[in-house]
Amino acid sequence: MRCFLGPLEETFVLDSATAQFIEAVGKLPPDTLVAVFDHALRLHRSGGREASRALRLSASEFSEIDHAVRSTLLPRADQLDAFRTGLHSDAKAVCCIAARAIRTRAKCAEAHYRVLIEPFAAAGVDTPAHPATPPS
Repeated sequence: MRCFLGPLEETFVLDSATAQFIEAVGKLPPDTLVAVFDHALRLHRSGGREASRALRLSASEFSEIDHAVRSTLLPRADQLDAFRTGLHSDAKAVCCIAARAIRTRAKCAEAHYRVLIEPFAAAGVDTPAHPATPPS
């Protein structure tokens, strides 16, 4: 029996802003990642959940971001989990959501974008401005 899978899906390549964000997140010390996660959790209850659900990515974009974050944080999994149980998983989740917001910032509502990257910006991570935000 033959199975037709159709044309291969186009490979997605991370844009430079998303790649730079993921690289910066991979260098954050454990205590900063704890602060980012806890901040994101507080915001999740007041708009963050809605904002993360509003992000629209293709399956290949979603997968590429997930893979990039996972690859960046995996070498530090033991260090992160030794600092706080479950920190590796928590950091991966919050970093993926923020990276998706950065990737889709041109299509993402400004308020949604702000709430998703705020924990990282507050921790000093360089994040690109939303296109609707005038430069300061």
